[in-house]
Amino acid sequence: MKTIELHNLLYMLIPILITWYYYRKWLGNSIEIIKATLRMTIQLLLIGYVLIYIFENDNSLIGLTILLFMVCISSYISLRNLSNKTFHEYRLIFLSILLSGSFNLILVFVFVLELKKLYIPQYVIPIAGMVFATSMNSVSLVAERFEKEMKSNTYFEARNRAFKAALIPQINSFLAVGLVSLPGMMTGQILSGVDPLIAVRYQIMVMAMILGAASLSNIIYLNLKRTK
Repeated sequence: MKTIELHNLLYMLIPILITWYYYRKWLGNSIEIIKATLRMTIQLLLIGYVLIYIFENDNSLIGLTILLFMVCISSYISLRNLSNKTFHEYRLIFLSILLSGSFNLILVFVFVLELKKLYIPQYVIPIAGMVFATSMNSVSLVAERFEKEMKSNTYFEARNRAFKAALIPQINSFLAVGLVSLPGMMTGQILSGVDPLIAVRYQIMVMAMILGAASLSNIIYLNLKRTK
């Protein structure tokens, strides 16, 4: 795969600057885009060095700690747009992401990829990251929509509307894949020289995993909200 020179990445500041300009002009916030960009850059550079260490040290305890850290952070981020930021709400989101993610990861590692052992860092960390990030985004959407819908609807009406709205991104990606876009994992594999048909199999696995993680985390969350 072709190496990207660090100075060439500076060109990607152009769309970020355009976004920042309109975010400041329309929303009156000149900090959030800058802060998010700096965090993204620093976090990715740091995780690059961390992953080198993780891949060279096949320690399942370290892996488990990282996975739990992912769930904790993703649960915290999911609270960002909610007015209810109590520990109880955090616990519901944490359980939704943890249970949904664990179920999907076991399916992938044990039955689809048939890994010889459950913890292989090169597989577990990137795939778990995709699963927990998807669950985080979906739970964040469903929780925010549910919170708003409950102000004027019954639990069942709010649940149904929130569930449908939160799955729009995943369903749209199912409908568009291969026609409008080549997803990130498939594109990366093709660029690295993998047979396109093998890349397609991996992408089908990822797409199903992402929809499953999103929907299951929403289902768990919405059911927990009913029994609170």
